[in-house]
Amino acid sequence: MLIPSLRKQNQPNAEPVPSFGPGRELKFRDLDRLLETYLSKREISTIYRAYIFGYQAHAGQRRASGESYISHPVEVARILAGMHMDAETITAAILHDVIEDTPTAKKQLVKGFGKNVAEMVDGVSKLSKVSFSDKAEMQAESFRKMMMAMTKDIRVILIKLADRLHNMRTLGAMRGEKQRRIATETLDIYAPIAGRLGMHSFKHELEDLSFKAIYPKRYAAIEDSIRKSRGNRKGILKKIENGIHKRLRQDGLSGKITSREKHLYGIYRKMKDKSLSFHEVFDVYAFRIVVGKVDTCYRVLGALHSLYPPIPGRFKDYIAIPKSNGYQSLHTTLASPYGVPIEVQIRTDEMDQMADAGIAAHWLYKTGKAQQQTSKWITGLLDLQKKAGNTKEFLESVKVDLFPAEVYVFTPHGKIIVLPRGSTPVDFAYAVHTDIGNTCVAAKINRQFVPLQTQLRNGNTIEIITDKHAVPSPAWLNFIATAKARYSIRHHLKQLQRRKARKLGKGLLDKALGEYNLTWKTLPPERLASLLDELQLNSEEELFEDVGLGNRMAPLVARQLTPLIADTDGENIGPRNRGVRPIGIKSNESIVLHLAKCCRPIPGDRIQGIATAGRGIVIHRPDCHNISAFRNKPEHLIDVQWDPESDNLFQVKIRVDTINRRGVLATLASSIAESDSNIDHVDMDDRDGNTSSLYFIISVRDTRHLDDVLHRIRNVEFVLYASRVDG
Repeated sequence: MLIPSLRKQNQPNAEPVPSFGPGRELKFRDLDRLLETYLSKREISTIYRAYIFGYQAHAGQRRASGESYISHPVEVARILAGMHMDAETITAAILHDVIEDTPTAKKQLVKGFGKNVAEMVDGVSKLSKVSFSDKAEMQAESFRKMMMAMTKDIRVILIKLADRLHNMRTLGAMRGEKQRRIATETLDIYAPIAGRLGMHSFKHELEDLSFKAIYPKRYAAIEDSIRKSRGNRKGILKKIENGIHKRLRQDGLSGKITSREKHLYGIYRKMKDKSLSFHEVFDVYAFRIVVGKVDTCYRVLGALHSLYPPIPGRFKDYIAIPKSNGYQSLHTTLASPYGVPIEVQIRTDEMDQMADAGIAAHWLYKTGKAQQQTSKWITGLLDLQKKAGNTKEFLESVKVDLFPAEVYVFTPHGKIIVLPRGSTPVDFAYAVHTDIGNTCVAAKINRQFVPLQTQLRNGNTIEIITDKHAVPSPAWLNFIATAKARYSIRHHLKQLQRRKARKLGKGLLDKALGEYNLTWKTLPPERLASLLDELQLNSEEELFEDVGLGNRMAPLVARQLTPLIADTDGENIGPRNRGVRPIGIKSNESIVLHLAKCCRPIPGDRIQGIATAGRGIVIHRPDCHNISAFRNKPEHLIDVQWDPESDNLFQVKIRVDTINRRGVLATLASSIAESDSNIDHVDMDDRDGNTSSLYFIISVRDTRHLDDVLHRIRNVEFVLYASRVDG
């Protein structure tokens, strides 16, 4: 043991070591035994200094169980030492709470243990108060900090997972309500992160401990059922194992064969999601066969398929196509002679280690595969961080990315793309390249054109058709599944909104200045510079954008500009020109021009624009009740008119009162269709048993088209009344 030599006071530059009573070093002695198996004496001496530092910093603090607080960070370090994490990680694990819970400053850790250790401790400290409610901006920001700390140094999240695992193991000391809150956080966030990093042993234990805390009776019932069922299964499991051994020997093969059980939470989820009984889930015999080489995996697979017939559709090759977290294995399900299926996983030693330790295998087994797979996810997180509109969006998208179900599809050239289950061709397009996603107009699956919202299936070959003039549609946000697609679409639409807002804002300002016989180009540069400084804006583009989005009123900005601009006679310029053409409205969909749903204006109606902060210009009918609040705010009122060249369809709401009769809705729908109109929505109100009121939202070109639709409806025999209504 190294500890006694460390306690000698004659070492050069040694810090005074406090005199501990009997048993106070026992926790570190257990850790020390682990560390001696793979670290140098010099590294262990640094870790022991950290232990002494942490013990002194946490002096007098106790856990809810009554134990000295130092026992917790030492246990966290033991978990990580079991994965053969490096000395810096173990040191940071022992110190991980000193910044959070003691007066210790980060610079003390830098001086005593180096910058890397201090950064890790600081990163973990920021995580300790994270709560995962979507409703609070502060909580979402804390989550963002956690994910960003992980992208800088993956060891931060490994320390955090070990910290959470030990807290879950000792959760019984907490009161019931706090147990459930912590367990819910663990189940929602930490267990999925462990799974995303390929750390399945962590994931399963965190899930089982959370399940036990949240549903203790359900946990106990399943645990009891498993215990009772084991005795009946032992004989059959042994027969199957012997049969597999015999077949492998006949084919000159060998491997380590072990039977395995699903973890409790996995059984519970399968029972719940598929409405199965316990025996329907548990009556599956599961085995794992670990061999030396990859080609042996496939030879063992062939031997098993000749021993018991494989069940069609239940074979998965994760060796040729690894999961996104680096997991590799062959999965097959066989029909056994005992009336229940046999699930078998076949993998190499290295794959087995990877399946258990995930990213930690980089340190434990000196392989870069786990780190390569994880780096893809981290790169994606950094990309999301850059494009995030706010922390809530970031949290929402990262949670989506934590779901493990995946679908494997191909590009036309045979490249494999791994996507979350539920992904569409739009998700695929963005996964290939952001520019392809932004210009996507159509898609083919297996050479057949399909709608963009079609969900992809394993093995599909996807071809994306693009148009360099196309832009993303806001409607895509309703069916996409990946965070990258969601952020890319939102980012592009925001940029498009800004460009359109600037164009609109410039037009509004020119219109407002036109009343003074001025244009933007004729303004003196010094006056413009003075106004931008006064408004704390960096450029005229920002001013245009503010005006276009309705955050500043064009007439007020024009008024601010004109008082100091004199005409040629030295007199101040006043309003002169009232003949400026109104803004033309072409479409019912625009990023900075919106048709109000309260009155649903259509071409042929008189209209009035209202500058609304953050949205741009909202178009109303002049008699709309929502416009009255702006009567005394003329700077918000914008002159608008319908563009005569517009041939778009516009939504309008109508009410139809009818006599109750079979086939009423079908007859009305037919009349509306014959009028060259579409029904977008319908509601029905049964008035008195004999009559009903139906409310349709239909698409029309203009007021003439609407009159034609209403005329056809009124001629239907059982229609009592038909008219346009406000939204």
